[in-house]
Amino acid sequence: MSDCFILLAAGKGKRFKSSTLKQFHILNGKQIINHSIEKAIKSKIFKEIIVVTNSKIKKPKEKYISVIKGGSERFKSSKKALEYIKNKKFKNVYIHDAARPNFSIKLLKKLKKGLSKNKAVVPYTNTDHSVKYKDGSNILNLKRENLILTQTPQGFDFKTLYNLSNNNNSFISDEATLFVKNNLKIKFIKGEENNFKITTTNDLEKIKLKTFYGIGFDIHKLIKGKRLYLGGTHIPYHSGLKGHSDGDVIIHSIIDALLGCMKKNDIGTLYPNDDLKYKNIRSTKMLKPVLETIKKENYNLNNIDINLICEKPSVVKNRGKIIKSLSKLLKIKKNKINLKGKTVEKLGIIGKEQAIACEVIVSVSNYD
Repeated sequence: MSDCFILLAAGKGKRFKSSTLKQFHILNGKQIINHSIEKAIKSKIFKEIIVVTNSKIKKPKEKYISVIKGGSERFKSSKKALEYIKNKKFKNVYIHDAARPNFSIKLLKKLKKGLSKNKAVVPYTNTDHSVKYKDGSNILNLKRENLILTQTPQGFDFKTLYNLSNNNNSFISDEATLFVKNNLKIKFIKGEENNFKITTTNDLEKIKLKTFYGIGFDIHKLIKGKRLYLGGTHIPYHSGLKGHSDGDVIIHSIIDALLGCMKKNDIGTLYPNDDLKYKNIRSTKMLKPVLETIKKENYNLNNIDINLICEKPSVVKNRGKIIKSLSKLLKIKKNKINLKGKTVEKLGIIGKEQAIACEVIVSVSNYD
């Protein structure tokens, strides 16, 4: 890897009309800026990622991600970033606007391929609109098939772009403009319709999120002399739940529901009850890799609805404690978790206070 990804995130976004800068607005559970960073990481193209911003942000844990202060204008931020890496011997550099989180890793790879034979590769789309151009008092009709709407990320030979940027002190809207102004060749490639720039809050409504639902169910007998765990926390009671693990029916149901959302079989497939390495394992440890998969595959947990079915212990008395535990484990706000207590009117094994059951429905959204 000899390429660098520069993410420009120093803009003020005055048209966004929000107290939160648009690059830090939450989209599907994470800040808009982080969608671009994660795609750059997953592409495995870049030796280093440079984030340019005038805001205080948490330093990424990855050593190959650097955060530097931007300029008062976009082109000044770009120039600062290029100056920052001038001695790092990068072959290619990709410049991207944080306000465009909708590009794909496939597009990054197309840029990479194009740079093997070109010094500038820029994605574009066309327009379906009839277009006019105002020149003083004159109105001109333009051929829309000749119009090129450029996007980012844009890929460049580093040395060429650095020299062009270093010699420029006037406003430019993107780095491709430098090549146009200096009559240098640009390889234009077809961009992506969804890779639009977020300018106003209304643009967020154009982003398509896919929603998936999952159902989970579990039941375990109560036995004396075992600690009772529900929702990852210890609930004082004279009995605990019998099982290969700690028997936490809430966590087990959540795991099954999440696996269902992702179409990945069930908890029994993931954790066979005849495998000794899972003997007496805490259910919270079983939940952890499932949550890691949720994050890795870009799902966001929207909300969770739980029916805890038992005569005792009292769900009402333990509701706050269980929700607090789940909020911490799932890393979602408590108001996204609903826990309802249900009895079975003294019927069956649950009604005789010999078992506890649980059913869960979860909703997740996916954005790629």
